[in-house]
Amino acid sequence: MSGPSTDVTGRFSRREFLQVSSIAGGGLLLATFLKPFGALEALGATPTAEFTPNAFIRITPDGIVTIIAQNPEIGQGVKTMLPMLIAEELDVDWKDVHVEQAPYDATKFNNQFAGGSRATPTHWMPMRRAGAAARVMLISAAARKWGVPESECETASGVVHHRASGRALGYGALVEAAASVPAPDLKTLALKDAKDFKIIGTSIRGVDTHAIVTGKPLYGIDVTLPGMLYATFERCPVFGGKVANANLAEVRAQPGVRHAFVIDKGSVLGDRNGGGLDGFTLDGVAIVADSWWQAKSARQKLRVSWNEGAGAEQSSAGFAASAAQLSTQPPQQTLHRDGDVETTLRSAPKTVRAAYFYPFIAHATLEPQNCTAQFRNGKLELWAGTQFPEIGRGLIGKTLGIAENDITIHIMRGGGGFGRRLHSDFMLEAAWIAKAAGAPVKLLWTREDDIQHDFYRPAGWHYLAGGVDANGKLVAWRNHFVSFGEGKTFATSASMGPLEFPARFVPNFALEASVMPLALPTGYIRAPVSNGVAFATQSFIDELAHAAGKDPMQFRLELLANVQPDVPASGEAPRAQRGSDFDAERMRGVLELVAEKSGWGSRPLPRGSGMGIAFHYSHSGYFAEVVQARVSRAGKISVDKVWVVGDVGSDIINPLNAENQVQGSVLDGIAEALAQEITIEHGRVVQSNFHDFHLLRLTQAPPVEVHFRKTRFEPTGIGEPALPPAVPALCSAIFAATGKRIRSLPLSKHDLSWT
Repeated sequence: MSGPSTDVTGRFSRREFLQVSSIAGGGLLLATFLKPFGALEALGATPTAEFTPNAFIRITPDGIVTIIAQNPEIGQGVKTMLPMLIAEELDVDWKDVHVEQAPYDATKFNNQFAGGSRATPTHWMPMRRAGAAARVMLISAAARKWGVPESECETASGVVHHRASGRALGYGALVEAAASVPAPDLKTLALKDAKDFKIIGTSIRGVDTHAIVTGKPLYGIDVTLPGMLYATFERCPVFGGKVANANLAEVRAQPGVRHAFVIDKGSVLGDRNGGGLDGFTLDGVAIVADSWWQAKSARQKLRVSWNEGAGAEQSSAGFAASAAQLSTQPPQQTLHRDGDVETTLRSAPKTVRAAYFYPFIAHATLEPQNCTAQFRNGKLELWAGTQFPEIGRGLIGKTLGIAENDITIHIMRGGGGFGRRLHSDFMLEAAWIAKAAGAPVKLLWTREDDIQHDFYRPAGWHYLAGGVDANGKLVAWRNHFVSFGEGKTFATSASMGPLEFPARFVPNFALEASVMPLALPTGYIRAPVSNGVAFATQSFIDELAHAAGKDPMQFRLELLANVQPDVPASGEAPRAQRGSDFDAERMRGVLELVAEKSGWGSRPLPRGSGMGIAFHYSHSGYFAEVVQARVSRAGKISVDKVWVVGDVGSDIINPLNAENQVQGSVLDGIAEALAQEITIEHGRVVQSNFHDFHLLRLTQAPPVEVHFRKTRFEPTGIGEPALPPAVPALCSAIFAATGKRIRSLPLSKHDLSWT
């Protein structure tokens, strides 16, 4: 962010003084901004005393408690939720807490990223222990002052009490003494019993909410620096293409343009800690100007000839044809097999065969990708709404030849992420341009850049066959899954787990796969893999229930009760060692409860209306959902209501945020199902903006009723696992309403009219 500006008298304006105070932090600054202005020297002063027992807590003599939020905030609520855990065990009132966003700092923080619904399970215990450690140190300091045993002291609302003598000291009065108390062993700390929680389990509004609704600068797109220039970057419309030539002289002559140059780094790969490669091409034309409008206007004059490469031969139609051809050939690999699928299918009284397809989709974050960068004296400073600053710093350092310790990343709030900001392409582009321009630069993507240069949810094809016996029991399941990759390696997010449900619950089961090459970069999007797999598997389970003549909910309950013994194949480890932690009883619990809450099977509906049910397990969360939808005679879909039940363990840290996350996930799923699709022609993405890549309109958003079933397990994440069941539940509701089975997405491509 920029340093404080002054008026002609050299005094700070009140607004800017408050901004600087909140950014710079420090105990004295947090107290000083309430005093009269004029003491400018105080801005550089060192606090006389403050208590910083760990990287997450700062308590100053005036009693102000600041809790540091270490993880990136992209709308999932961690900037509020994780400090709540600390405040609970610190035993302070939430109204007395200030929350401050931490920059990326590998020396102080671990797991400083946002993704995979990992914030809760990763930090549930560490954050609580951080708060408890500070509380224990404050108690020790008070006990020493009073000369009493620590066991006679207790805390409440930021105050240490000695009930026997009636003495009490606020935390602020103890900071100097507490700073000299040895830190306790975190493993031996006694944490609160859940019945004593005052903050955990309470609905708390987001700490940034007021700033957001009043338009205060929080996001990467809001950053400004003194002398900052603005940049755009023209990329080849075909992924992997390179610049052949460009009319740079004409572009440089445009008003306000300072620089126009080619970047031809080529292919860039960043290791994602074993989670795949963050690969893209850093090749294109950068334009740097005095204003964003001037940079954008100059870009319209740009003419580039591209060497498009082999990617220009790929298309959505070609992928579909290749997938169909692969489905008729022996699978390239077997992911999991139990029993004798082929023989059982041939002998089953009823068999169902179906092909399911889901398309590429884009993240379409409301805030387009952007990054501000400044390179000076051999050091690089970045301001970005990144989900994974560690990966970004490593990638930038390696590519630009800058030591990682010389790269500072300020984590800005992201205007949506959904996995898009796990990738660091926009950060690397900004860093390269700023270094070349010799000035601070803000790179801002257009909406067209964002949709046409994403890391997409990969398309997928599932060629399914299932058999039910005379009693309507599922006895055979085969899935030839066709996706993208090379050899036995899948493209990022294009794989499928070998024990994906209904593996283990069908005696004769085969999951096989074939892949084809792809130039398009793929990545993680909210509930990766599961957002497509659940549509195919749960929809096909609905087809099998119909073939068996059974209620779809009852069919699922019977399937969950049919767990097979763990008999590993030759050379195969037991399920528990292969990541199969699916708990059928937990899923049965949410399925039965959502049926109860929705009135499943007992709600009379008119013609053209129907209810669908589905469940899915992902990111350690168990979710079951019922969708009620209407389809007009002309084929227009209206979603009336969605009921959701989730099991994410013993505690919901912030019920308000949890409900918001589940509702957002469900609405995302509905939006994906209704109209979202990325198509490729001649290696290019056809869609470009929200007119042809549709987000959900307010008028399309149904009420989403959310319930949680609390269980004895430690809490897990909520941001992703509620999405996958929404899609198949909606499609099954449409079948119930019209009799038309949905086997491909989006729904906008289907004729759903009926008479």
